[in-house]
Amino acid sequence: MDEQAFRLEVRQFIHKHFPEEWRFPSYRLSLRKTESWQRMLHEKGWGAPSWPKEYGGMGLNPYEQIIFQDEMDKAGVNIAPNAGITMLGPLLIRYGNEEQKKAYLSDIMSGKTIWAQGYSEPGAGSDLANLRTSAVLDGDHFVVNGQKIWTSFAHEADMIFLLVRTDKDAKKQEGISFLLVDMKSPGITIKRITNISGHSEFCEVFFDNVRVPRDSMVGAINKGWSMAKSLLGSERITLGSPKIAKYPLSLLKNLADDKGLFSDPVFTSRYTEIKMDVDDLNAAFVRFADVLRRGEELGPEVSLLKIWITEAFQRVTDVLVEYAGEHGCVDEMLALSQGSTLHPANQYFISRPSTIYGGTNEIQRNILTKAVLQLPG
Repeated sequence: MDEQAFRLEVRQFIHKHFPEEWRFPSYRLSLRKTESWQRMLHEKGWGAPSWPKEYGGMGLNPYEQIIFQDEMDKAGVNIAPNAGITMLGPLLIRYGNEEQKKAYLSDIMSGKTIWAQGYSEPGAGSDLANLRTSAVLDGDHFVVNGQKIWTSFAHEADMIFLLVRTDKDAKKQEGISFLLVDMKSPGITIKRITNISGHSEFCEVFFDNVRVPRDSMVGAINKGWSMAKSLLGSERITLGSPKIAKYPLSLLKNLADDKGLFSDPVFTSRYTEIKMDVDDLNAAFVRFADVLRRGEELGPEVSLLKIWITEAFQRVTDVLVEYAGEHGCVDEMLALSQGSTLHPANQYFISRPSTIYGGTNEIQRNILTKAVLQLPG
């Protein structure tokens, strides 16, 4: 593929089809709000950039994926991660049976079905193997009881993929299975959680005797942990994507251009240091993405991506709030002279929990210490 021609094609497509009013939002837009955009990408054949072509994906290599996302960031496309595209789809391609692939993959790509991720629980966040949501086999159904928390956009989801305990007597990492559940099933209750920025992306999801067909299990019963680890690797590379810091960095550049900050050597030095750090991460991200492209498992070293990018994200927003001056501490949009807008305080608030979700950075450092550096626990 001619990378420059591909970059130009992506740029022109975004310019023509992505609504102006959705560009550079103060907070990330939901998949439900932007489902028409996913439909357009699907019609173009761009619904799933990283999926193999035989499953309807673009089959992009890691470098091309970076180009694709880079053009999205430059245009101010800030949409919540699509768990169906980035997480469930690759898992079904690898572990699902043919009926599951036929039933779900096409609707994921087209945006017809929106998926939520049911992993974390009140007592099982970074220590995910401690999960207690149970699924008991009853004839041709599993009966699910328990609670998930921090479930992004669960209130808008059609389906949810769950980690459940199917053998309470087994060791923590054993006796766990992977279920696909219809969110309209009787017995599911959703409660939204308001965060510090006043938005309610996160939800609690309660399961009270929810009946799930037995054929909704992916893989074998009590064998979900290996798939969970595979999916967590995909999640950590998603959470370690350069876009997490590139988007606010582009906002900082817009602010700097507007206020003439690049004439200040102190600001220029700080901006350049962060940009170089993000560019270095770009190179590391491509290496890890290439492992996935080859169909191989990511090793524990992928944890460094999540640490690296989330801490860079926080440094970017620290500088953004500082140089926004009085606009950095009020709940309002700041209009810039070139026509774009930004909300410095919201970006700051959004960056704070990034070092906690998806496995805290402290846990990620423990993983690197034990599994990569081979130091004692």
